[in-house]
Amino acid sequence: QVQLVESGGGLVQAGGSLRLSCAASGRTFSSYAMGWFRQAPGKEREFVASITRWTGAGTRYVDSVKGRFTISRDNAKNTVYLQMNSLKPEDTAVYYCAAGKWYSPFEPEYWGQGTQVTVSS
Repeated sequence: QVQLVESGGGLVQAGGSLRLSCAASGRTFSSYAMGWFRQAPGKEREFVASITRWTGAGTRYVDSVKGRFTISRDNAKNTVYLQMNSLKPEDTAVYYCAAGKWYSPFEPEYWGQGTQVTVSS
């Protein structure tokens, strides 16, 4: 069982940056691939980024965030991050952290509660 708690969301102007954090419970964090999803109002939840388990050597991104977002992990802190730069109003959504066994394709097994990101124009 893995419990995930996101933080770092908020309101930012277009072009700004935010860093989301997701803290995981348990001693097996490093054995999980980790991912971020988002859900905008009236839309389905979509994949944003994922990172391999253990070293985090591999990452994947949805095309719309490539070059702007970076996923990373710190196993010593049981935390995964999503650095979001050059934010756009269309990035506005609730962002969810997830843990799974494989990073590509990423299949979530555990979810966090979500954190709101709002980008104003």
